[in-house]
Amino acid sequence: MSEETRLPELYVAVDVEADGPIPGPYSMLSLGMSVAGRPGLAFYTELRPISDEFVPEALAVSGLDRDRLLREAPAPEAAMARAAQWVERLRTTGRPVFLAAPAVWDGMFVHWYFVRFTGRSPFGATGAGIDLRSYWMGRTGCEWRRSHKSTIKAATGLKDLPHTHHAGEDAAELAAVFDAVLKGRAGE
Repeated sequence: MSEETRLPELYVAVDVEADGPIPGPYSMLSLGMSVAGRPGLAFYTELRPISDEFVPEALAVSGLDRDRLLREAPAPEAAMARAAQWVERLRTTGRPVFLAAPAVWDGMFVHWYFVRFTGRSPFGATGAGIDLRSYWMGRTGCEWRRSHKSTIKAATGLKDLPHTHHAGEDAAELAAVFDAVLKGRAGE
């Protein structure tokens, strides 16, 4: 067994705020990451938009100011390089595993941005990871419609944990929810 396989998995909760439905034509505006069970291990960055295209309703969700980001946020190359370095540093204590809710949405942006702006994803060639709702379905045997994060939060006793649409705060929220699920506080 290699040294790396002896290290524990670190579930890296990831949240993204974007100004449209897909990366490329639209931009990822902020990225937050937080390790489940280790609240001190967190990362947050905003990113300069990569196109002039945006969906006003999508932009409104995050409340981020595109004009400010165009002036002040780091270029995606710099932001994603810092994000990749942060994930790689986790390897000294564990094996990073991507976690999102939903993994399809956040994973699509994160994987595309890592590959496009750094050449590779620190989460692996496919960018695969854990989807909270799918994990919950497997754990409890419930149907998809009963796997909303709000349902999971209630079942784990985390009813007062807010979802703010700030990528850093929402990554911390997801990390806390997944940690509670892993610890079995699901009223089983």
